[in-house]
Amino acid sequence: MARMSNTRRGGRSSRDEASYDAESRRRFGSGGGLFGFGPGGSGLPWVFGIMVLFLLVVCGRLVYLQAVEGSHLAQEASARRRNELVLQARRGTIYDRNGNVLAMSEECYDVYGNPQAIQDPATVAGVVAQWLGGDEAEYRALLEGDGTFVYLCRKADKEDCESMRDQLASLKLEGVYLLQQMRRVYPYGRSAGQVLGMVNMDGAGISGLELAYNEQLSGTPGSMIMETGLGGIPIAGATAQTTKPVDGKDLILSIDIDVQKYVEDQMEDAVVANKAESGMCMACDPKTGEIIAACSTPYADLTDTSTISNEGLKLKLVSDSYDPGSIFKVLTAAIALESGSAQTGTYYSVPPTILVGQGIVSDDDGRMETMDMNLREVLRRSSNVGAALIAEQVIGVDAFFEGVEHFGIGQLSGIDFPGESTGLVRSKEEYDPSLLGSMAFGQGVTIPMVQMVRAVGAIANEGKLLTPHFVTQVSGSPTEWPEPVNAVSADTAEKVGDMMRTVAEDGTGFSSRVDGYDVAVKTGTGEQAKDGKYIKGKFLASVIGFAPASNPEVLLYVGLNETPYLSYSSAGPVFSAIMGEVLADMGVLSPQGL
Repeated sequence: MARMSNTRRGGRSSRDEASYDAESRRRFGSGGGLFGFGPGGSGLPWVFGIMVLFLLVVCGRLVYLQAVEGSHLAQEASARRRNELVLQARRGTIYDRNGNVLAMSEECYDVYGNPQAIQDPATVAGVVAQWLGGDEAEYRALLEGDGTFVYLCRKADKEDCESMRDQLASLKLEGVYLLQQMRRVYPYGRSAGQVLGMVNMDGAGISGLELAYNEQLSGTPGSMIMETGLGGIPIAGATAQTTKPVDGKDLILSIDIDVQKYVEDQMEDAVVANKAESGMCMACDPKTGEIIAACSTPYADLTDTSTISNEGLKLKLVSDSYDPGSIFKVLTAAIALESGSAQTGTYYSVPPTILVGQGIVSDDDGRMETMDMNLREVLRRSSNVGAALIAEQVIGVDAFFEGVEHFGIGQLSGIDFPGESTGLVRSKEEYDPSLLGSMAFGQGVTIPMVQMVRAVGAIANEGKLLTPHFVTQVSGSPTEWPEPVNAVSADTAEKVGDMMRTVAEDGTGFSSRVDGYDVAVKTGTGEQAKDGKYIKGKFLASVIGFAPASNPEVLLYVGLNETPYLSYSSAGPVFSAIMGEVLADMGVLSPQGL
């Protein structure tokens, strides 16, 4: 009985377990277990697992974006709703030696529009054209574009822009905005245009002193960051973050604008009168190196940039190289004396011609007889044969090339003007039989004329070689220049200067004389080479000299390039007129008038 009872109890238990298993499979799937593995399962655990995994990924991504990328993304979002515009600094003012303003900056506006904010492009374009000039149809095309920013005008007049803004406001027309800027103004137009140079649309110097002193003049630009809404439209009343610009430094030049204007007029007329390709001139103080006036044709009218050529922006005395011609004989005479190989009273038998390399050299006066000449006579007559003979037979190769180097020929003068050329001067190691003789009278050497101005300036300044320069002060502080070096002794300089006085009084420089003053000059009529050959009948006619000869206050160079005339009939009269004006303007009294 007992065994039977146990059997029934056991069978009931089996049936209960079977019922439990069936219920489990129904509720959790055929596989049994938590995730429903096995046949007949419903798949709900799979969904649950995927959801858990997805939530983990999302949470991880959120943590990454907030903790790692949060700062970067915030900046990027902020940048997308901001426009940053550059605010130009007020560029430094440039003055002449007498305080006249040569270049200055004045307030103006950049005018820009947002086509997406403009409801009536035709009317807006008409108002813009009315005040700013230009083509109404072109403005309308810009204002009907797809973008959110378009420039309508750069550096526009302040008063006109403000009148335009007021009219647009009265018509309740939106979408055109003004950004305060600075623009460069040159009160004297073309006068000193080459010297001053230009700035580009962004206010950076691109030529002349504007380029050479760009760092000092520029200052530090500022910026304005504006908040914008949908489509890039500025938010009305939103705070703009502004960093104020720092103004540039002012310059004071050694230029005298009245002298500059006179020089430019004289040179322009002289080019036409003497059928020259171009003309160039430089006046300076030989005791300081300060440049009083400088120009070369054609000129640059800074008030109308459409008329300016690349040639007009160049100062050819600095950038272009020429055979100087007979003005170089001043240096030959100085080298002869300084080297001790010649004396002022020594005479040399000078034939009518001389062999220089493979060429025959003669004098321009057509002399047919042998003459006895000392250095003074060689300069007075401007004898090519005499200069070549003294260089070859008296000075010699070593002393001549050493002397040329001492005068800074073939070296940068250090002038504070961009684009200076060193020229082409062969060294002693490149010597050939024709070089020494031809260099003695200014052929076979090609240099910018500022080097001759500097070298002859040493003759006027007790033998001391200075650095020619335009700027005397930067923001009230005097500019510093290299200490002068001795090209020759003061005694040699004085003797050569006295010889140059003779050239003006009774030599080839007679047309260069200035009434009431004793002037020391040297003329030059240099042949010019093109494509390796000298141009027949075209010369660089030039005169260089200083006054008063006994106490030089002004050094002047005048050159007419590719003229068919000799210097005494072309450059000489121009030199006389300009030197007289400079002496008077600089207040140099005539010794004869005392």
